[in-house]
Amino acid sequence: MKKTHAMIWAVVVMLLIPAIAFAMGKTELVWYGHSAFKVITPAGKILLIDPWIDNPANKSGKDDLAKLDKVDLILVTHGHSDHIGNAVEIAQKTGARLVAPYGLSRAMVQHGGFPGEQAGHDTTGNYGGEIDLLDGEVKIAFIPAVHDSDMTVKPATGCMQASQVAAGNPAGFLISIKGGPVIYHTGDTDLFSDMALIKSFHPVDIMLVCIGGRFTMGPGRAAEAVRLVDPKMVVPMHYGTFPFLTGTPDELAGAIEKTGVKAKMKKMEVGETLVWDKQ
Repeated sequence: MKKTHAMIWAVVVMLLIPAIAFAMGKTELVWYGHSAFKVITPAGKILLIDPWIDNPANKSGKDDLAKLDKVDLILVTHGHSDHIGNAVEIAQKTGARLVAPYGLSRAMVQHGGFPGEQAGHDTTGNYGGEIDLLDGEVKIAFIPAVHDSDMTVKPATGCMQASQVAAGNPAGFLISIKGGPVIYHTGDTDLFSDMALIKSFHPVDIMLVCIGGRFTMGPGRAAEAVRLVDPKMVVPMHYGTFPFLTGTPDELAGAIEKTGVKAKMKKMEVGETLVWDKQ
C-alpha cells in the first residue's frame, strides 16, 4: 500500500511541476555559443534560436545536440550556415516546427532538407508581423535586420562546388513569453535607427545582441543599439567563434557605460543557464 501511495504522489508531483514552474514565472535561457540559444518557458515549452549547437565555441556541442530530444519551435534568423546550424537534424529528431521569415522557410524546405510538414504558413511571417504560437504561450514578432540571407546548397552529383540560393530577408525576433520575459534576438545586423521603435510596442527585458564586428555591428555600435532598445538586460553574442569576430563583452560594457544606459550587461559563458524570475 505504501508503495502504491508513493507512486501516486510521484505522478502527482510530475504533473504539478509545469504548473508550479508557470506560477513561479521562471524562464530559462541557455547559451550554446555564437548566436545559438535555448529558451525554456514557464510552462516547459522549448524554443531554439539559430541552433548551431556544435559550433567551435561549444566544447560539449555533440553531447548537447544529442540531448535535445524535445523541442517545440526552431527559430532561424537568416540563411547562413552558422545560424541554420543543426536545425534540420534537430527537426527530424524532435518534430519541432520552423519559425522563420517566409522566404527563408521556403528555401530551407526546398533546398535545405527541412521537413515540409513542419514549416507551414502558421509559423512564418515577415517584418512588422507577429504570430501567436503554442496555444498562446509565445508571441513572435519579426524585426528587420541589416544583413543578407543567402543559403549554401550542397553540390549536385558531378558538380565540384556548392551553390548559393536566395533565402528571403534576414530578421531578428522579438519573443514575448507568457508569464516570462520579452526577448529580442537581433540576429546578424548593423545598427539601425528604427530599433528605437521596438520598445514602443514591446518593452524588452533581455536583448541578445551581436557584437563580433566585421559581418555585424561591433561593440560600439551594439552599445548604441542597446541605448535605442533600452532593455533591462543585455547579453552579448556572435563573438569569438572565429578569429575575425574580434568584439568582446568588456568592450561592449565600456561602450554601454559611456551611453549612460542603465541596462544590466550579463556576460554568459558557453553552456551557462540564465534564469529569469517573473518580475
